[in-house]
Amino acid sequence: MTKKILKNPKYNWIIWAIVIVIIYIWSISGIGNIGIKDSAKEVSKSIFSGLFNPDWSYVYNGSGEDLVSLIIQTLAIAFLGTFISAILSVPFAFLSAHIKKGGRKFKSQTGKVILIIIRTFPEIVLAIMFIKAVGPGAFAGVLALSIHSIGMLGKLFSETLENADFGPSEAITSVGANKSQVLFFATLPTVLPEFLSLTLYRFEIAVRSASILGMVGAGGIGTPLIFAIQTRSWNRVGIILIGIIITVTLIDFISGILRKKLS
Repeated sequence: MTKKILKNPKYNWIIWAIVIVIIYIWSISGIGNIGIKDSAKEVSKSIFSGLFNPDWSYVYNGSGEDLVSLIIQTLAIAFLGTFISAILSVPFAFLSAHIKKGGRKFKSQTGKVILIIIRTFPEIVLAIMFIKAVGPGAFAGVLALSIHSIGMLGKLFSETLENADFGPSEAITSVGANKSQVLFFATLPTVLPEFLSLTLYRFEIAVRSASILGMVGAGGIGTPLIFAIQTRSWNRVGIILIGIIITVTLIDFISGILRKKLS
C-alpha cells in the first residue's frame, strides 16, 4: 500500500504535506521560550495609545531633528545608496551573466561569487562596520546600503541580461559595428528599461532599510525612533511610525506607476 502511494503521482501532495509539517515542528522546537510576557498587554496598550495620540509637535519644528527633516534625510540615504549601487552593479552584471552568443557560452563564476559574498552581509551588519570605520551618521548608512544593494541589483541585472533579446545586437554586429557600438546602441537600450524598473523596486526596499539602519546610528529616522522606544515615549513613537508608513506608502505608489510605464 505504501509503495503504491509513493509511486502514484496523485498522492505526492501527501508526502510534501508530511515534509512541511515535519519542518514546521522542527523549526518551532528550535525557537524555544515561546510565550507572552505578563507585561505584553500593558506595553501593547501603550503603543496603540501612542499611535492614536501622536506627538504632532514633532512633525516640524525647524530644528533639523524633527520628523520631516529626518524623513528627508532617510530618503536621501536611500536614494544615494541606490543610485551608487545601480551604477556599480552594471559591470558586475555583465561579469556574472551567462550569455549565449555566436554558438559560445561566456560563463564567469567570479562575478557570481563576488555578488554572493556581498549579499551574505546584512545591511545592518555593514552599517555597524562602517560606523566603526567612518563614524556614526548618514554617510555610514549610504555606504551600507550601496554595498548591499550591489549584491542584490547585480544578481537581478545579470538575470535580465541572460533573458534579454540579442537580436538587435546581432543585427548591428552584422553591419560592422564594434563592441562599444553594440554595447551602447543595442545591448544597453534593450535592457535599460528593465534595469530602471529593478532600480526603482530596490529603492522602495532601501527606504525601509534606511529607516532601520538609523537604529544603530547610521542616520535617518531610525535614530529618534530607537531613542523614543528606549525612553517609552510612545506618543513620539506613534508619530514617527505614522511618518514612516505614509512615506513608504507614497514611495511604493509612485514607484509602481513609474515601473508600469517602463514595462
